[in-house]
Amino acid sequence: MSPYAVTKLVNELYADVFSKVYNFHTIGLRYFNVFGPKQNPRNPYAAVIPKFIECAISHSQPTINGDGSISRDFTFIENVVQANIKALLLPGNLGCHEVLNIAVGQSTTLKKLWDKIVELSNDKILQPIYNVQREGDILHSLADISKAQKVINYYPLFDVFEGLKVTFDWIKLSSKK
Repeated sequence: MSPYAVTKLVNELYADVFSKVYNFHTIGLRYFNVFGPKQNPRNPYAAVIPKFIECAISHSQPTINGDGSISRDFTFIENVVQANIKALLLPGNLGCHEVLNIAVGQSTTLKKLWDKIVELSNDKILQPIYNVQREGDILHSLADISKAQKVINYYPLFDVFEGLKVTFDWIKLSSKK
């Protein structure tokens, strides 16, 4: 129920029509909350992870909308790259248009995410500021990746916390430059 979601759906509908009308079959990959090194935490559209990491590194409190129980299926960029390559190099022909969820298949609350980032920063006393929940926010997001496992043999190589460590280290190192 958002303009962003509509753009995603329209792309999938176009691909499905091309599959049915022109026998041109493609794979659509639905990425869930992608994060990783080189994300700019100061970008107005930055994801929550680089923003939280920057707060932890600068010893400032992040703002969490809601009570911290909102959850997402955060996906490390290396998993996305793996899925892209597997979809691109899929042997044989597709029989129809496919849409696959690319995620970890693991849900993490914003509170747990912040707690893990605080642990990585060794700043145990830093607490977030809780704000009013944003209207229209999806409360919980968890991807079913079983179809991606079946169609392209996709199995995430990094869970959210392994990816978080790599991302934290990269942002910390780049902030010292």
